[in-house]
Amino acid sequence: MVKDNLSIWQLGGGPASRPYADVFLKHGVGLIGPGDAGAWKPERDDDEFEGGFVRRFASEMQVGDAVLLRTGIATITAVGIVASDYMYLNQFDDVNGWDLQHARRIRWIRLPQEYTFGTQVFGANPTRCSRTWNEEVKDYAERFLNSPPTHWQEMPLPELPGEEPGLDKVPPALEGIVAQAQDLAGLFLDRQNFGDCPTEDEMVAHFVVPFLQALGWPPERIAVKWRYIDVALFESLPRIPENCRFVIEAKRFGAGVEGALEQAKGYVETLGVPCDVIVADGIRYRMYSCENGFAPVAYANLIRLKQTATDLFTRLRRS
Repeated sequence: MVKDNLSIWQLGGGPASRPYADVFLKHGVGLIGPGDAGAWKPERDDDEFEGGFVRRFASEMQVGDAVLLRTGIATITAVGIVASDYMYLNQFDDVNGWDLQHARRIRWIRLPQEYTFGTQVFGANPTRCSRTWNEEVKDYAERFLNSPPTHWQEMPLPELPGEEPGLDKVPPALEGIVAQAQDLAGLFLDRQNFGDCPTEDEMVAHFVVPFLQALGWPPERIAVKWRYIDVALFESLPRIPENCRFVIEAKRFGAGVEGALEQAKGYVETLGVPCDVIVADGIRYRMYSCENGFAPVAYANLIRLKQTATDLFTRLRRS
């Protein structure tokens, strides 16, 4: 039931290069970061959470409020109703590299297609979460929520995923590169003390290649900028398409590796031979299986290692 004096919020679904709107819809949640600072409490300062977004999300948003899942400056992909008080869910500590542990349960309904408002109703530079007073948005939300079908507004929420256990012991061969990643990742994002973030070529040189060598790949089987591919791995010599086993597309640290898949698939198509794809920023590595239609099959984040990371290590290790 839509409550009187409806409050309407917009919640960002992530940038195009590293979106997470599908995670919200799949699990019936709304998430916001940064979450690594721990659970929000009234006595904690906004500066601990990079501003007042988490406080507003945790304390001002109310059960029954309407939420629009924003995917652009004026575009939404779903409408929802807040279904729980504030929660801190550590199972969302790595959502495409984002720490989004601040949570609310939300009953979402995905729109048949993205809806674009006629103007920048959320502002020229929308924040990750905010209450909106725009009359066009208010009119849209109220009409949508009061139009059939409305059964979704009371449907059971999907089960939350369990928290994935951390990796107890780093494989000895990877201890050095993992320690380096954990030492430097925070510094790379500190513009004041570090300067510009490292380029993708730097991340390939300082992280990707050493990571591959630690997994047993010798230098002659690791090609950098081979036929425009950032990194190619060869099962045997000579380095020709027929011997290529993996195509690796690198991105600048923090840019979002998931957005690199299409480019990597284009390289595989040009080679004309089946190769699995890995997209990486030096810290995060996501593998896609060619024989399974480039479905994601393994993932590892060197600064937030989970037990499932061993699957990526096994698949990528040179046999």
